[in-house]
Parts: sequence; C-alpha cells; structure tokens
Amino acid sequence: MSTELPITTPDFKELGLIDPIMRAISDAGYTTPTPIQLKAIPQVLGGGDLMGAAQTGTGKTAGFTLPILQLLTQKQAAGSTVGRPRCLMLTPTRELAAQIEESVKTYGKYLPLKSMVIFGGVNINPQTSRLKKPLDILVATPGRLLDHVGQRNVDLSGVEILVLDEADRMLDMGFIRDIKKILALLPKHRQNLLFSATFSDEIKSLADGLLHNPGFVEVARRNTASELVEQTVHLVSQSHKRDLMSHLIKHHDWKQVLIFTRTKHGANRLAEKLVKDNIQAAAIHGNKSQGARTKALAQF
Repeated sequence: MSTELPITTPDFKELGLIDPIMRAISDAGYTTPTPIQLKAIPQVLGGGDLMGAAQTGTGKTAGFTLPILQLLTQKQAAGSTVGRPRCLMLTPTRELAAQIEESVKTYGKYLPLKSMVIFGGVNINPQTSRLKKPLDILVATPGRLLDHVGQRNVDLSGVEILVLDEADRMLDMGFIRDIKKILALLPKHRQNLLFSATFSDEIKSLADGLLHNPGFVEVARRNTASELVEQTVHLVSQSHKRDLMSHLIKHHDWKQVLIFTRTKHGANRLAEKLVKDNIQAAAIHGNKSQGARTKALAQF
C-alpha cells in the first residue's frame, strides 16, 4: 500500500519576504509565485550574481524587483541620497523602463525607498529636477542615462545592485558601447543580475565579464519560442499582406492583436488600412512622440 504525498502549491510566504512587501503583493492580488520568482527571489536575497533565462510574461520583473526592495530596505543606513541611486535597472526601451518602475512603486508602496525612471524622447528638465531629490532605485534606458551622467545630474558610484533586463534586446538595438561606458562608472563590488530571453555568444561574453560565480535560473528552453504560442505561416505576396491581415482579424474576431512590421512606414500604412476597414488600430514606433506611444499602449 502506497500513500501519495499531497501536492502543495508554493506561496509567496515561503520565500522569506518581509511584511511590507507581502502586504503590497497581497494588495496587488497575487498569492502564487511564478516559476522564475520561486527560483530567482531566494538567490537574489542571498546576495550573489544571477543570470536569468526568461521570456517576457514569465513574471521576471517581480522576480528581481521584490528581493531588491528587501535588500535595499534591510541595508538602508543613512537614508536616500540626492542623485545617487543604490540600485540601477537598465532596460532597452522607454515602455519597459516605465513598466518596471511602476512595479517598483507597486511592490514598494509600504517601504521608505525612493525611485524614478529616466528615458529619452521626453523633456530632460523634469528628470533633472527629480534627480536633485533623494533616490534609491533608478530605472533607465542607456542613452538618456549617459546624457544625465554627462550633465553630472546623476552619480553612479553608490550602486550596490545592477540589473540588465532584456540584455539580448539591448545588444540587438546597439547599446553595447553605452552599456560598457555605464559599467565603467559603477563601483567594482556590487551585485549583478542579467536577464535575457536568448543567449548568443555576445550575451555570454557580456555575462562572463559582468557576473561573478552567478547562479542560473531558466524557465523556458533556450533560443525557442514560447510553447504557449501557436504559430502559423501564410505565404502571400507583398501586395496582399495588408488585405490578408484585415481579413484574418475580422474572420477570427480577434479582439486584441499585436502586429510587428519591418519598417515604420509599413506600420503606418497597415494601421491606416485597418482603420479604413473599421478595425481600431494605432501604429507605435520610434518616430512617434512619447505621448502618442503612451496613448497607443494605454488604448491597447
């Protein structure tokens, strides 16, 4: 006769997070951590470097944000310092930077830590003013961060924890030189966390120079598409692509669709075609103002 052990669902309470963070998690309506959170949070709390293989949608932002908030709170001695962050989170895009800083605010709502986000495409002056106030966590895109460094608005000599999120996208977008400039401004002794969906030779080289005896967490097979995504291919001539896209959306009654195009001009033309066919659509790309990009995302 055999007895089966009951299957227990993991809980955030098991991860050793402090009460103010647990309250914020509860307020946000979360009870069960995702696989990467289960694996990453204890390792980050342990203070070591970490390499994470994770795609978007796996919950990795909370996987590094929650333990970082705890580490900074537990080690906080003299309080926040003006323009001198203790944690730097680097991301490739404005939207991702804003999303991460929103998570920092959500999970850190009961903590005395101060955070801000800086990215290009918007007026630099409000950011400069904010950097003159106490700061613990800075979320930034590389280019705008270096603008502020050049104007001596920010001092990176006090960074205790560095996060490189979506490192593969940062390299794809040509940020490797900016990243190396930023790394040269940081103190040698710090905790480093690198997250990437894929691991090219360039990513491995960056990790080798950045991480020291890192832990490794992986929640999806390397260099593969998400198994949750069904993929189909339609072979069609260039001239019929927009008509087919409109037909597919109407035929399947898709309510929310994200379409990637090769060019900015192509994005504009497709959005115009869909709107003409009575399908609500908006284009988002680098030539759009930040206000237009934010509005399109909010509508989506």
